[in-house]
Amino acid sequence: MTLQLTTDQVWQAIERDIFAVLGMVTARQEARTVGVVYGVHDRKLYIGTSQKAWKVRHVAANPHVSVTIPIAKRIPIMPWIKIPAATITFAGTARVIAGEEASPELMQAMFRQQAYDPEFVADMCLIEVTPVGEFVTYGIGVSLMQMRYPEKSRGRAPVGVHAMPPAKAAEPAAGDNQ
Repeated sequence: MTLQLTTDQVWQAIERDIFAVLGMVTARQEARTVGVVYGVHDRKLYIGTSQKAWKVRHVAANPHVSVTIPIAKRIPIMPWIKIPAATITFAGTARVIAGEEASPELMQAMFRQQAYDPEFVADMCLIEVTPVGEFVTYGIGVSLMQMRYPEKSRGRAPVGVHAMPPAKAAEPAAGDNQ
């Protein structure tokens, strides 16, 4: 039986974390993943990066992405015991926003004081990920004891966001070949 979580429960877990794995497809139709640090605003994930980064090129070419957020689990009095991470996974639509076009508030949230440096901002961009469909979870909203039972640990919840069609993406720099 799949655990029925609320959209708010899942978003609260997403907002408490900062690390995710972004999955994308290259122009050669090869799967790629990359660990990213993210921020959340208006139920969208924002990833700050260089406009020259290979992930920017891949997202610009194909806006269909997946995101997995691992959430560490620990036994408070026995932190040395390894426990599998809980996870939140979803499909999304991504778009690249040039640093100069992003809101100053988002740039400051992602880059702190560097957001006030025009030269830095000109070289950076944000990848905005809008979740679509459902969140698929494992270990969210359940105790560590319940995590031993997959049927009690698997969950789903609607993302609660309406995706906009992908916008024209910023062009990555030539020579970025990863």
